[in-house]
Amino acid sequence: MYKILLITILVSFLNAANPKPYSVLGDVIYDNAQNIQKLANLEVYIPQKDAIIKYLDDVNNAKDAGYTLEASKNKASKKPYLNKLRELSKKNDSYNRSAKANYKISIKDENSPLFSQMINSGIIDTQKNKQEIINYYFAHSEDINTSGVIQTYLDEDAKLKALREAQRKKYKSKKQREQEKIKRIRANDQIAQKKLEAQLQKELVQKKKEIRKVQREELHN
Repeated sequence: MYKILLITILVSFLNAANPKPYSVLGDVIYDNAQNIQKLANLEVYIPQKDAIIKYLDDVNNAKDAGYTLEASKNKASKKPYLNKLRELSKKNDSYNRSAKANYKISIKDENSPLFSQMINSGIIDTQKNKQEIINYYFAHSEDINTSGVIQTYLDEDAKLKALREAQRKKYKSKKQREQEKIKRIRANDQIAQKKLEAQLQKELVQKKKEIRKVQREELHN
């Protein structure tokens, strides 16, 4: 509970406007902090949760230092701030690479829960990977959570909605065909069973007739 509260406080602070010094580097770090915060709540990142919280705390402190630098005329404090941004930039890139790797792993392993988490993390370029995401969705539509990115695609694209509906009908038709096939097999089995029983009964009656005939012939002799 403490960790969740701490992350919430840190990210709330990080949502504030970014400091202007070295904004080209700083904006990338500060704007992506919320996305990295989402990773801390995912099962696959549980071993890294403390490290992520520490990273967010460092980003928070760096942002605070950036505001101080922005309000100050002391140029001597610029270099330490820049060095800190460079350090954070490497970690930011590392988390980005990790998320992208897990996105690829989720597709390879057909891990739909992980796939949904990764595409909704904000780190994955969903526009660049839109077709791949759509293809995965249609291949796993029965076990994937559509909330977030996929639902946005479904809501925005009428053709995609039509494809989704067609797929549902196709799935339903397939299921119905399988049920009908099972019914036919059972009906045929019942008919075959009745024919077999009738044939056995007929043979039994015939056998009894033959036995009686033999018995009568023996009595007459």
